[in-house]
Order: sequence, then C-alpha cells, then structure tokens
Amino acid sequence: MLDGAEVATHNTRKSCWIIIHGKVYDVTDFLDEHPGGPSIILKFAGRDATEDYARIHPPKMVVEGIAIEKHLGPVDPKTIIATIPSTDKATGQTAPTLPLGMCIDLDDIETAGRNVVSEKALTYISSAADNLHALENNLSDWSRIIFRPRVLRDVSNVDITSSILGVQCTLPFFIAPTGLVGLTHPDASTRSREETMKCMIEEQSKLPRSLQGVSHIFFQLYVNSNTEITKTIILEAKQLGYRGLFITVDTPVSGKRNADSRLRAREELMSGEMARPTLPPPEPDEDKPGVEKLRLQAATTLSKTLNWSDLSWIRETWEGPIVLKGIQRWEDARQAVEMGVEGIYLSNHGGRQLHSAPSSLNTLMEIRAFCPEILGRCEIYLDGGIRRGGDIVKAICLGARAVGIGRPFLYAIGAYGVDGLVKAVSVLDDEMRITMRLLGATTLSELRPEM
Repeated sequence: MLDGAEVATHNTRKSCWIIIHGKVYDVTDFLDEHPGGPSIILKFAGRDATEDYARIHPPKMVVEGIAIEKHLGPVDPKTIIATIPSTDKATGQTAPTLPLGMCIDLDDIETAGRNVVSEKALTYISSAADNLHALENNLSDWSRIIFRPRVLRDVSNVDITSSILGVQCTLPFFIAPTGLVGLTHPDASTRSREETMKCMIEEQSKLPRSLQGVSHIFFQLYVNSNTEITKTIILEAKQLGYRGLFITVDTPVSGKRNADSRLRAREELMSGEMARPTLPPPEPDEDKPGVEKLRLQAATTLSKTLNWSDLSWIRETWEGPIVLKGIQRWEDARQAVEMGVEGIYLSNHGGRQLHSAPSSLNTLMEIRAFCPEILGRCEIYLDGGIRRGGDIVKAICLGARAVGIGRPFLYAIGAYGVDGLVKAVSVLDDEMRITMRLLGATTLSELRPEM
C-alpha cells in the first residue's frame, strides 16, 4: 500500500500521480492525451482528484483508459495529503433563492439553476456552437408560429397520452439525451455505461405489471470509429431489453463551442500549460495539446465514416426499431424513411454542433413543404428551444409524435434535484392542457396543422 506522502512528491508534469477512489495512477504519459487538456489533471498532481473526477466520469473510465502498468495500487487513506477544494465552484449562491413553489415556468427554473450550478456546469449547459446563432434560432423560431383556435367546444376532459415506437406514454415529451449530468447535481448518476443500462432496466421492473410487457427504455447510440466496439454496445442494449435504438448522426466531430474553449484556456493559463499558437499542419497534429487535441480525440472516438450503408449492419446487429437523431434537412428525412427507419429525430444537437444550423422547427416545416408524404410513414421527434407547453402543442400540430427537452431539465435538477424535475414536468403538463383547451382540442389526434 502506497503512502500519501510519497504520492504527493509526484506533482509535476515530469512525474504526475493522482488518487482516484483510493487508488493511485501514474498519469504522466496521459496528460496530453486527456480530452480536457493537461491543466485540470495537473491541478491535482500528487493529490486526491476523486471529487472532481466523479462529477464527470464513470468510475471505470480511469481503469480502462490508463495502461495497466500505470495502475500503482491502493493508497493508505490515513496518509493522503489534504485535498485541495474542488475547482468547480458554484457560480453564485449554494442554494436557490427562489423557492421551488414560486417557479411558475421553465424560465424561472433556469434562472435559479444558473445561479446555483458550478461555473463548469453552467458553461457546458449554456454553450453552443460559435456565436450561438443556432441556439438563438432554436429559441426564437417557436414564436414565429401562431395558433388558430376553435371556440364553442367541450374541452372539459383533455387527454395528452401518446406513444413512442409502440410504447404508451402519459406525456408527449421526454428528457432529451444530455451529457455530463453529474456536473449539475451531486446526486446525478456517474455510473459506468453497463451499470447505468442495468439500473434503468431494474427501475422498469418496478413498474406495474400492466406496463412491463414491453420495454419503456430507449438507447442513444454514438457510433464509435471502431465498429466492433459499436456492435458490443448495441448487443449490450439488446440483451438488456431496450426498446429502440436512437442513432446519433450529426457528430462526426464535436462542434466548436467558444465558451467551453475559453474556460479550458483559462484553466491552462492558470496552470502554466497554455501552448503557444502555431499554424495548423495540413492534417491535425496528434501531438498538439489543448483544444485542438480535444477535437482530434473526439474525432478519433466518433466515427467520421458513418454513412447510409452502415445502417444495414447496425440493423442486423440490433434487430429492432431504429431512429436517426440529428436530421436537419428534408432530403435526409426522406432518405431515412426510404431506408426503412422507424423514426427520425429532428435536432441540431441543441445548437452545439454546426454554426447556423437550422432549427428543428425549420426542418419540420421543410418536410411539410417538400416531402409531406413521409409524415405518415415514420414517427417524427424533435428537440431544440422548447420552453413551454404551447411549443410542444405547436410541434404536434405540425406532425411531431413527441418532443425532447434538454437544458431546462438540467437546470431543474441543478437547482432543486429530483423535485425540480418533477416541477418542470408538472409545469409543461399544465401548460399543454391549458393550451389545448384554448385551442378547442381534447386529444393529440385533434391537433392539426390548420390549428
């Protein structure tokens, strides 16, 4: 068993040891390979990095990502040098000043969340590609659609139940896939992929028997550059009983997110690790640290060769319903349907990928204008900028089966934990029912484009 005092002597770039979950790792050779750059690791050189590590990474990632010969063994907990405070402090007060009961809409919840979550969490949640043009369009485009209500109708009973790929849902919206949830709240999950997948299936087993016949869980897939790794992940989801496979198709590389880059650059500057600017080589330099290294590593993990022909082996491996997530133009929507997918998910990744990407609402309107025949041939989901129940109603009127909501739920859990999530869902439920009654509709099937 290693002594904490010995670990503390390895606190430089030339020899960097860190402690994670009671075990010591020599990460010297990994510093420039770290997607977030070396500076964040060097802050914890010779010390216990568990608190900051656990907020972002699942427990097994360090075990799998560091060469086995660099696993130095357990450390005597009594000898660990006192850890430095977490580098990821709250942006303002540690608890929301606005009581949850005073939150009337998702804007109130976002305001509370922005004042509570850490700077790193806020930067991640609020950032988007380049100058935020795509994100701003996501938010503003919904106001361009107006309602045309019918009056003198019996709207005493409103039913907003729906279905996704044959699975009955009490609400026509869902929590959109989001990353780094552990940054927003200490109770958010940082389990490994396998543990998370199994946990979700176990939770489903607790549902009433009448709801246990078909899986209510769907799996989002990022296609890895290594086909065999992708197949392994698909087979794991299949074995555990996931109902549908949502394939992310808009991330051959990660988009340029200026706010994330500025935060990382500041951390590098404070640690003395900021690299001098150089002209880029014809091809990405694999030895270049920092932001360019981050984008390069993301590119080597995410498949840059993913194309329409890959759907054949993915479907053969999966043998179940497939949805393509990240459709942004009507031509791709039509081709997806022609390829036989069960659903398309209109999304520009929350405005985080392509600068000036079209909003999902814009893409939906394109579909209605140029290939309306596909509306009845597959299910359509979308996300991006939805902040009110009325926005959900607009999406369904125009042909969406259900919508995803991301950032508001992150702010909700960041400010209020699980209670915040419940409140956010309740707000949207109430707003949807009010909107439908004022429109003169009592079921989702009555929501039509002419409304």
